[in-house]
Order: sequence, then C-alpha cells, then structure tokens
Amino acid sequence: MKRTYQPNTRKKAKKHGFFARKETKILKSRRKKGRKNLITK
Repeated sequence: MKRTYQPNTRKKAKKHGFFARKETKILKSRRKKGRKNLITK
C-alpha cells in the first residue's frame, strides 16, 4: 500500500524555494536595502 505523502522536491522548490520567494515584495525590499543574506535561516 502506498503512503499518502509522496514528497516531490521539484514541486516543493517551485512553491517554497528561492525563485518562488524572489517574486515577493519582501525580497525586493531586502535587495534594495543591500542585505548580505536575503533569506534568513
């Protein structure tokens, strides 16, 4: 029997990855400010 959660790395990256975040205002404002790291961990 297959498990319900079948992780797909590509799908996940498309939804939550860097390029998905690139489209948001937050990353644009951070880039304008001249942040060293755009995404905080």
